[in-house]
Amino acid sequence: MSWKIETKCLQEGYKPGNGEPRVLPIYQSTTYKYDSTEHVAQLFDLTAPGHMYSRISNPTVECVENKIAALEGGVGALCTSSGQAASMISLLNICKAGDHIVSSSAIYGGTFNLMDKRFREMGISITFIDQDCSEEEIQKAFKPNTKALFGESIANPKISILDIEKFAGIAHKNNVPLIIDNTFATPILLRPIEHGADIVIHSTTKYMDGHAVCVGGVIVDSGNFNWENGNFPGLCEPDQSYHGIVYTRDCGKAAYITKARVQLMRDYGAAMTASSAFLLNLGLETLHLRMERHCRNAEKVARFLSESGKIISVSYPMLENDNYHALAKKYLPNGCSGVISFQISGGREAAVKFMDKLKLAAIVVHVADCRTAVLHPASSTHRQMTDKQLIQAGIEPGLIRFSVGIENTDDIIDDIRQALED
Repeated sequence: MSWKIETKCLQEGYKPGNGEPRVLPIYQSTTYKYDSTEHVAQLFDLTAPGHMYSRISNPTVECVENKIAALEGGVGALCTSSGQAASMISLLNICKAGDHIVSSSAIYGGTFNLMDKRFREMGISITFIDQDCSEEEIQKAFKPNTKALFGESIANPKISILDIEKFAGIAHKNNVPLIIDNTFATPILLRPIEHGADIVIHSTTKYMDGHAVCVGGVIVDSGNFNWENGNFPGLCEPDQSYHGIVYTRDCGKAAYITKARVQLMRDYGAAMTASSAFLLNLGLETLHLRMERHCRNAEKVARFLSESGKIISVSYPMLENDNYHALAKKYLPNGCSGVISFQISGGREAAVKFMDKLKLAAIVVHVADCRTAVLHPASSTHRQMTDKQLIQAGIEPGLIRFSVGIENTDDIIDDIRQALED
């Protein structure tokens, strides 16, 4: 049976048998019991299915992974302890010292810092590019040792939209995978795999959770990329830590996500807990309902801001005059999430004054949950970036990131209106 995505939010992942709990149970256990040492040996050789230790897999977490894989249209998924961990593992699964990554510069500040600082310390070089450049300009950034092309479907906080099909074409021309952070769009609004992306990641802390109760991340493998093109020996040559398993030979389409789990998660240990997975699953069950409300509310708020004489600019691709409106119609016809970026006349000082006067919208270091929130990225999430890097990422000093919640829209707009008053 082929279900629509709204049904998948509720029915995929956990499938109870006769007399079993209707709701996904929390398997709050680090360990599992076996009938023989031979069975344990088979688990550690990856020749038998099952769970060996909750750092690598857990029944509650596995059900949530299966649900997210179904939502994104992938062959498998790996939940992580945070969105940052998902970004890190997705790249380190195919990159090592001496390798190179090409990435859009319009990405979350934490991801930028991960690549620009930590990866460079590991010996992995990075070239940041303007995602709106021509294919010819982006192609110039590639090197013989390039292993991945990275971007965000809806950039945080620029709210620009990536031309995924253009990026996929460039990546595949260079025999590397396209990795897309789809956090803001969620699979409800956009499924990058359908447009050529090979790996999709999320900070599940945001809309997937939706209630600001648990930090987490996830990596989804499309199963479509040809890892046997000569660029990825780690996936195609024997892994001696598992007695010579060859991921592409022995795991088929799930080669990438299997390696990420049994090698990277085993060694780095950035695992999602069972209790966090349980809470995440509750959020996923209403994701389709919340995203619709977030989008409709944000469209009304964006139009109000665009008509205010005290606002210099509003970035929200559903507005007809937005630079990314054409790409929004192509990739996100049902909405562009609930996050808006805008600038107030008067720069940083005016932005701080406006934010401090808000009563409903809370100043929090978070985005994309059911309650309306506001933040000044240059002072917080992107604080480690230089002024030049901020401009490259589309972040002006006075830029405000406004995350529209699912409250009554009139109340949100009234709060903005009173905060704009002198």
